[in-house]
Amino acid sequence: MLLLEAVNVRKYYGDRLIIGFDELKIYSGDRIGVTGLNGSGKTTLLDILYGSLEPDEGYVRRYCEVGYIRQFDTHEEQGIGQLRAEASGTAMKLLREFEIGAKLNRQALSGGEQTRLKIVGAFSRDAVLLFADEPTSNLDYRGIELFRQKLEQLESFIMVSHDRSLLDALCNRIIEVKDGGIRAFAGNYSFYRKQCEAERERAIAEYERYIAEKTALEQAISDRMRRAGRVSKAPSRMGNSEARLHKRRAAESQEKIHKAAKSLATRLEKLEAKEKPKGQPLIRLDFSLTDPPENKTVISAEGLDFSYGDIPVFKNAGFTVTNGMKTALWGENGTGKTTLLNLIYKAWLERCGSPGAEAEAPFSDAMAAAAARITIVPRARLAYFRQSFEDLDPGKTVLENVMKDSVQSEAAARTILARLLLPGDDVFKKVGVLSGGERIKVSFAKLLVSKTNVLLLDEPTNYLDMQSIEALENVLKEYEGTVLFVSHDRAFVRAVADRLLVTGGLTVGTFEGGIDEYEESIRTAGEVRNRELEKNIIRMRITEVIGRLSLQTQTEDREALEEEFRRLTKRLRELD
Repeated sequence: MLLLEAVNVRKYYGDRLIIGFDELKIYSGDRIGVTGLNGSGKTTLLDILYGSLEPDEGYVRRYCEVGYIRQFDTHEEQGIGQLRAEASGTAMKLLREFEIGAKLNRQALSGGEQTRLKIVGAFSRDAVLLFADEPTSNLDYRGIELFRQKLEQLESFIMVSHDRSLLDALCNRIIEVKDGGIRAFAGNYSFYRKQCEAERERAIAEYERYIAEKTALEQAISDRMRRAGRVSKAPSRMGNSEARLHKRRAAESQEKIHKAAKSLATRLEKLEAKEKPKGQPLIRLDFSLTDPPENKTVISAEGLDFSYGDIPVFKNAGFTVTNGMKTALWGENGTGKTTLLNLIYKAWLERCGSPGAEAEAPFSDAMAAAAARITIVPRARLAYFRQSFEDLDPGKTVLENVMKDSVQSEAAARTILARLLLPGDDVFKKVGVLSGGERIKVSFAKLLVSKTNVLLLDEPTNYLDMQSIEALENVLKEYEGTVLFVSHDRAFVRAVADRLLVTGGLTVGTFEGGIDEYEESIRTAGEVRNRELEKNIIRMRITEVIGRLSLQTQTEDREALEEEFRRLTKRLRELD
């Protein structure tokens, strides 16, 4: 069933085409993920299709009820009171499912809870086609999982998201927004990336064929021109008649050679030029310039206690950060992940005796006391990325900012910037004209070429588009130093983290392995618990059956009980 069609759509901002396409149709069962660079027009596309923004050309027709989870919205967000009034049964059930039913007003909600409320508002309506613009922003992994489970029940949706795990799990179509147009791909995000990579490989092969043919033609033309030059020279001691004959034959040969060369030149002119696909420059950092520590453990803590007033966060917690490894802090919102980064950084500032430490990070006495329980090895040099750009000078260029405290060469810095999608002349742009996402990349590059050898990163993928996130992943994987980071982007954690520090229950647990292994261990532990529960239930039932057998005299009933007894004992052996 056709749910929506858009034909000959164009939207301009001034003279600039923001989005334009000839046709887009959405049918029942379409689960569409929208991807593209920041500023490419993804939100504009959703707004036009939903109907909150009119196209300058073309039309959109909707044949079903639609709903919208907006990334930034004020006038359509519902308070809980409105949800109760409009759909008390459905809405209140959803509020409980999304674990915000106890909240009474928006002012009491955190950013993640506000996002959950927007999701509840959208799902409480009977929308056949749901629009969603970055619906998992501000959600922790628990909130993301709740949203995924709910969206899984929906037949049709179109969603802008940088969460690759979500796009992989739920989507069967991907729309790429690029250069003012759209391209549709069948399959989930991973399949889309494979198709893009196949296109890139074809482009590389076509470019190599073009270069080979161009080189061969140029060489053939050069060879013929040299031959023509040799033909024109008459041998010495040649008579006049012989010389005239040679000259005539030479002229004929030259004409043939020039004709062949001209034909080759025409082929060369008509040869379709192919642009060289951009490759990934290799990162060559001299990490020894950071004087990295050689200890196996660079940061550790024992007996760590910390509270916000009367609210405890850590109680007798301990942890270690392994040298040279990428460790992810993993846990629900409110379990102390960012607090732990703050405590570690406080310990670092105290150890450095930085005169500007308090101005940079005005920590409480309680935090200072907790930080005193944290040990950092002497040669570790920490830097903390918190998405604030005070260290960037907006009046200076990207390259000037990055090189200010660099211990690496300018060539290395430019390579890092290119890998973070700031190539070529982009390095000469003033930081003041950059977007938030671009400034994040400059800050990362600045850290990577500095004397820092331990990176603390708090939600480093926020405000980055998918391509930039993947670029950051690759750079961090190649980084030789130690990384401790917080992220709710499951795909990012999967790609980067070697190990996990898991926060929750006032403590910090350590898992030596990636996120997939961790979740498998949780699932296996759950299966063990369920298996033990099933065994206990079977044992109780066997006891009941034996009791009934001791009293049963009727043959038919006794046979049924004996059959159940055999089945139960067989299952118990299987579980053992």
